[in-house]
Amino acid sequence: LWLNNNQLTGSIPSALGNLSNVKELLLYDNQLTGPIPPTFGNLSQLHTLYLSANQLTGIIPAALGNLSDLRSLNLGGNQLTGTIPVALGSLSNLTALRLSSNALTGTIPVVLGNLSNLTTLFLSDNQLTGNIPAQLGNLSNLEGLTLYNNRLMGSIPVQLGNLSQLQSLRLDHNQLTGNIPVQLGSLSKLQRLDLDDNQLTGSIPPALGNLSKLRELYLENNQLTGSILPALGNLSKLVYLSLYDNRLTGSIPPALGTLSDLQYLWLNNNQLTGSIPSALGNLSNVKELLLYDNQLTGSIPTELGNLSLLTELWLNNNQLRGSIPAQLGNLSNLQHLVLNNNQLTGSIPSALGNLSLLTELWLNNNQLRGSIPAQLGNLSNLQGLYLFANQLRGSIPAQLGNLSNLQHLVLHDNQLRGSIPAALGNLSALQQLYLYNNQLTGTIPSALGNLSNLQRLALNYNQLRGSIPSGLGNLSLLTGLWLNNNQLTGSIPTELGNLSKLQHLVLYDNQLTGSIPVQLGNLRNLMELKLAGNQLSGCIPSALRDISHNDLSRLGLLFCAPLYLPIIHR
Repeated sequence: LWLNNNQLTGSIPSALGNLSNVKELLLYDNQLTGPIPPTFGNLSQLHTLYLSANQLTGIIPAALGNLSDLRSLNLGGNQLTGTIPVALGSLSNLTALRLSSNALTGTIPVVLGNLSNLTTLFLSDNQLTGNIPAQLGNLSNLEGLTLYNNRLMGSIPVQLGNLSQLQSLRLDHNQLTGNIPVQLGSLSKLQRLDLDDNQLTGSIPPALGNLSKLRELYLENNQLTGSILPALGNLSKLVYLSLYDNRLTGSIPPALGTLSDLQYLWLNNNQLTGSIPSALGNLSNVKELLLYDNQLTGSIPTELGNLSLLTELWLNNNQLRGSIPAQLGNLSNLQHLVLNNNQLTGSIPSALGNLSLLTELWLNNNQLRGSIPAQLGNLSNLQGLYLFANQLRGSIPAQLGNLSNLQHLVLHDNQLRGSIPAALGNLSALQQLYLYNNQLTGTIPSALGNLSNLQRLALNYNQLRGSIPSGLGNLSLLTGLWLNNNQLTGSIPTELGNLSKLQHLVLYDNQLTGSIPVQLGNLRNLMELKLAGNQLSGCIPSALRDISHNDLSRLGLLFCAPLYLPIIHR
């Protein structure tokens, strides 16, 4: 009886349990609700029962343990509760048991280890507790064992090393403790090993280097210690190697450079030391190379410029020295180049302007010198340019105004000179413009008033002159405006009172004159107002009295008297 992949609703009729000759009952991928009828235990001829991907509730009937001819049972993707019935351990002909993606509780029944014909056991995405039964190591025909996303505790049974036919072992996202069993290195047919997101300790067993068919190895988010063993370089079919968020020490083995099929190498968030092996430049298929948040030293190997398929290169938060290799400009598929928080020196290579797919460039918090290459204006897909906290000199290239997708331009804390290019007013997607703490001169371009998506504008601590453009009052999304510590003159534009989302207005230590616009009293979201160190006159609008962070007391001005309507005596 095949009624799968329809839009059937309602509950499953108990009367289906009277179909004494039915061998296949397929009701999966519908919208069925209610419990599984216990009468299904009467279907003595049944080989296949698929009720997956519905909205079934209630418990798994113990009566299903009567189906002695059952080969495949799939109840996954429902809302079933209760425990896994011990009676299922009687289904001696069962080859596939799929109960994933329910809300099952309790422990994994030991008797499931009696199902000697089982090739597939999927119990993931439930709320199972307790230990993994050692008896599962008796399932000599098992090819797939997935127990991930449960609440399992205790150690990984060494008996799982007996599962000689196993191709996929997923125990991730549990609360498992103890070491990774050496015996797992005996699983000669294993293609995927997921032990991530547990509380495993100890070192990575060298025996894992024997898993010659392994394509995916996920050990991240544990508490593993020791070094990355060169033996992992024997895993010639490996595509994914994920060891991040552990406590691994020592250096990165050059032997990893022999993994010619590797596409993803994630070693970030460990305590790795030493230099980046130049042999990693041999990983011709690698797409993501994440080495950030370690203690790596030495220079960035020029050989990384050979990784033509690379989309992600994250080397930040290390202790890397030397210059940025111009060869990185050959990485035509690169989308994220993240080198910040190192000790890099030299200039920014103009060749980075060749990275046409780049969306994020993070070079901040280094010791880079020289000017910002005009070629960065060719990066038409760039959304974030972060060059702050370096020692960059020269002017801001007007070509940056070509970056139509740029959302974040962050150049503060450098030694940039010259004027702010009016071309920056073309950056229609810009949300943050941080140019503070440089040596910029000239006036604030009125074209910045065109940045309709701008939320934060910080030009403070420069040597800017002239007046504040009234067009800044058009920036309706602006939440912060910092123009302090410049040499600005003229009055505060009344148009700033239109910035209804403004929370920070910081104009102190300039040469502003005139009165404080009463329109600033319209800024209901204003939390910070700093105006001291100017030459303001008149009175302070009374509506500004209650702003939580202000320096109005330093102005030497009185609050304006409240306005009263005249009393007319008759």
